[in-house]
Amino acid sequence: ARVVLTTVGPYTLYGEPVLAACIAAGTDYADLCGEPLWMRAMIAKYGAAAKVSGSRVSFSSGFDSIPFELGVVMLQRECAARFGGPATRVKARMRGMKGTFSGGTAASLRATMGEIAKDNSLFAVMGDPFALTEDFVGPVQPDGSKVAYDEALHSWAAPFFMAAINTKNVHRSNFLLGHAWGQDFRYDEMVLTGDGEKGEAAARFMGANKMIGGANDPKPGEGPSLEERQNGFYDLLLIGEMSDGRVLHYAVKGRYDPGYGSTCRMITETGMALLASKAAGGIATPGAILGADLAARLAQHAQIQFAVEE
Repeated sequence: ARVVLTTVGPYTLYGEPVLAACIAAGTDYADLCGEPLWMRAMIAKYGAAAKVSGSRVSFSSGFDSIPFELGVVMLQRECAARFGGPATRVKARMRGMKGTFSGGTAASLRATMGEIAKDNSLFAVMGDPFALTEDFVGPVQPDGSKVAYDEALHSWAAPFFMAAINTKNVHRSNFLLGHAWGQDFRYDEMVLTGDGEKGEAAARFMGANKMIGGANDPKPGEGPSLEERQNGFYDLLLIGEMSDGRVLHYAVKGRYDPGYGSTCRMITETGMALLASKAAGGIATPGAILGADLAARLAQHAQIQFAVEE
């Protein structure tokens, strides 16, 4: 095989043999991993070997974390073209999303929490936005863990349950790109819930209740129906703020349930882009290794649009 796609999660339990085999053979690899502790361990264990064998490894090649990580890559390309440099601060704000999660995703979370239970020092790693940037530690990041009102967008905002994964991948992309966005780059993610009392109530409800990780989670093998997968969507706004005050709004919009109807298309197009890529080997992120080529494929084949909002 020239490229292997694996959806085997929890990767903490089942992922390493496939990854190790691909790296040893120089075969390209893409997965859907949203387990930062496992990713961090695999980067340390196999990162150098992947560079030697030429295996291009793309972690998190689905809704974890392509709309966010590749979205920031594309926004920064636009900032460079329009303003001559990168945005030093990017705010990711989910404006709308319809979808659910499966038992496999819940199992992945449980596997991660199980690792933390065995080694409490890993709790700090999960809270570190620079957990995947190897020896680099950047500045203090914005706090997206509390309900807040966004004056510029006239909306309440709640913590986004995927931020702990996505922020790490975004900072790894900046690291892999030679800190093209600066070593002082700042990034956070939240969900917009609307203005007024209704918006505030929705934000506070989301802030107080877990989206995943409770007793009612689906079991492995359970997940959204065909109808739910077909009728889902997501609408992500990325706001790039320049150091001189200029601002650029960039949108990533996808059809289908984000975790399933859209994710299956994302990992497939990542695999196709890897087949055509001339990038060097190594353990990377989709945006850092494939960039605009992957965004073009997703627009053409997966009904995911990346575009500036004027």
